[in-house]
Amino acid sequence: MIKIISVVGARPNFMKVAPLHRAFEKADGIESKIVHTGQHYDEKMSDVFFNQLGLPKPHFYLGIGGGSHTYQKAHVMLAFEKIINEEKPDLVLVVGDVNATAATSIVAVKMGIPTCHVEAGLRSGDRAMPEEVNRVITDSIVDFLFVTEHSGLVNLAKENIADEKVHFVGNVMIDSLVHFRAKAKESTILADLGLSPKNYILMTMHRPSNVDNETSLKDILEIVKNASQHHPVVFPMHPRTSNNLKKFGLYEAFENIENLIILGPQGYLQFLHLMDHAKVIVTDSGGIQEETTYLQVPCLTFRDSTERPITVELGTNQLLADLNPATVEAKLVDILNGKTKTGVIPPLWDGKTSERITQVILQKIKAKV
Repeated sequence: MIKIISVVGARPNFMKVAPLHRAFEKADGIESKIVHTGQHYDEKMSDVFFNQLGLPKPHFYLGIGGGSHTYQKAHVMLAFEKIINEEKPDLVLVVGDVNATAATSIVAVKMGIPTCHVEAGLRSGDRAMPEEVNRVITDSIVDFLFVTEHSGLVNLAKENIADEKVHFVGNVMIDSLVHFRAKAKESTILADLGLSPKNYILMTMHRPSNVDNETSLKDILEIVKNASQHHPVVFPMHPRTSNNLKKFGLYEAFENIENLIILGPQGYLQFLHLMDHAKVIVTDSGGIQEETTYLQVPCLTFRDSTERPITVELGTNQLLADLNPATVEAKLVDILNGKTKTGVIPPLWDGKTSERITQVILQKIKAKV
């Protein structure tokens, strides 16, 4: 029996581990356990996701919570070391690029436990992004690297990662989307908000570079004001964003925008429903770039680089280097007038990535157990 410990921290991790856990449970000879580090630690941003995604209650909950990058990594490492000593897993699986990804990888590798990284090889080229540092650290030390898109293969080859460690398998985030899309359609959130399909703009903003300073927040305010002149704007607001709006005295100005609907963090099914039926999505998220590409929904991303270039090359995503309200308004008007970017679904984004990963693990690890 192969014992696998999968690590989740932030919300996108949950959507990636859920299909993997299902595939492991179905496979003969795998025992699957989940460690939740607690990086997203309130009910809206954590427990709801576990419930909706059908994940079991985490076998281990570290409860690390917020804090600086150093604080999170250090406390995750200390707590995870104890779990490794107690459980003695045959494989540790990490996903994405949060602090827990790099921290638990370091612990597992140092303790001689084979470790795999799902979503390996993604690179923005911007070392100022904390996530980029986490990606590079993790990929440089793990044993198995599961790649979502062609750029990942190119990046890992440039970094001299041995070919036998790298496996192009597709995108587990899309596995969750495919699995839950029909269930998400049952959501009543559009009716509850008085909205109709393809008649609203969906917006998210949470990256520190965009929401941690007053100037950027004022630009976002203008962008929302302009967008709301065309269609209702639905804005599920990350706690970081709402806290900073209040800090800089801008929250009331947001609340006073007509045609703006401010929501708290949404459950996965509700947010998937909102994405699926949006006219256009404006965001700074990484994962939403991928999901909109699969859903064929136009996406404007406030980033001057992306670690997911396939969403621009083949998908419906367009990058905007800065929060210039006039530029965003022009792009939105083009899309609303039908000048949309035609995209295609990338290779192996078919809902079967978890099964491919499971087969690789069975082949590579079973012989060692």
